[in-house]
Amino acid sequence: MAADTPLTTLTLAELRRRTSAKWRVYPDDVLPLWVAEMDVPLAPPVAAALAEAVALGDTGYAAGTGYAEALAAFAAARWNWTDLSVGRTTAVPDVMNGIATLLHLVSEPGDVVVLCVPAYPPFFAYVGYAGRRIVEVPLRDDGRLDLDALDEAFGRARAMCANPVFLLCNPHNPTGVVHTRGELEAVAALAGRHGVRVIADEIHAPVVFPEAPFTPYLSVDGSETGFSVMSASKGWNLAGIKAAVVVAGPAAAADLARIPMQISHGASHFGVIAHTAAFRDGGDWLDLLLADLVASRALLADLLGEHLPGVGYRQPEGTYLAWLDCRGLGIPASAGTPGAFFGDRAKVALSPGESFGVGGAGHVRLNFATSPQILTEAVARMGEALRSI
Repeated sequence: MAADTPLTTLTLAELRRRTSAKWRVYPDDVLPLWVAEMDVPLAPPVAAALAEAVALGDTGYAAGTGYAEALAAFAAARWNWTDLSVGRTTAVPDVMNGIATLLHLVSEPGDVVVLCVPAYPPFFAYVGYAGRRIVEVPLRDDGRLDLDALDEAFGRARAMCANPVFLLCNPHNPTGVVHTRGELEAVAALAGRHGVRVIADEIHAPVVFPEAPFTPYLSVDGSETGFSVMSASKGWNLAGIKAAVVVAGPAAAADLARIPMQISHGASHFGVIAHTAAFRDGGDWLDLLLADLVASRALLADLLGEHLPGVGYRQPEGTYLAWLDCRGLGIPASAGTPGAFFGDRAKVALSPGESFGVGGAGHVRLNFATSPQILTEAVARMGEALRSI
């Protein structure tokens, strides 16, 4: 990585001055590689937009469609998705609140939500809080969608309730798989056959690598009744400045119109300003970040080979999250789960695999959106801890 790129700018001492969850949940002797926050400075266009708002005292309510317009232009330029209609969008407070709102719109309490597991842990919490039942469908061994299993699950869900929903994660968290156009077309066909509504969490869409271009779910044939929920949060590290956009397929526009005012007016004005600036003007910075992440992904592979050769690791096609299979490392049961072991013995905080549902036991999720120095030290600590048992 070249000097002064997004992941090489900040020192560990500077990062420890941050007060966000990543740097405050654990003590200072722990290296935090868990939650999806990146160790980057704010992209200059985003910082400039926020500074201007502060200087103007522009701290009122969000208004207008500038956010959706910026997303549509970004989608056309980056993903060749030219039919993202601003008229079929609405702002929401964040991606998970958008998903929860859509669940309330298109299903009823007791209805079924299908998840491909392992899955992002808040999916379980939000679906449960909405009073919906979950059907878990394991991914294939290579982390890709099991279309035969989805076909069976969609049929079962339809038999169980009137309004089944498939919550699709694209790109997938935690595996980093970027679903292909063919896979998404197959999902849309299965959903149409079984009468399943699809809600796509596409928050990681800007963070994909050259070998696996991103395909928006709503850009494939058969997706007309579906939804996408998008945000600049992951691509530009804006989780603390909340705002997201729900996009409806052409046959779902009437559902979108039923989103209550308290939700559609819930996006932060500063969030809208920041996310709009990211999509509109942050492309050059994003390209620098992606180059950093490609290098960080490769560095992680080398470090694991050196310090943890028994770990299972498939380089992700998107996101900055690595899904590590620790079942072959020989960690004794008395030492706890891999996440607990590495947290206690190596002082490296990782996301525990068991929180991701079926298929997560024996795994950890590692966030490699950090500096080469921090990543190197963290994996070296993990290897040393393993050798000590």
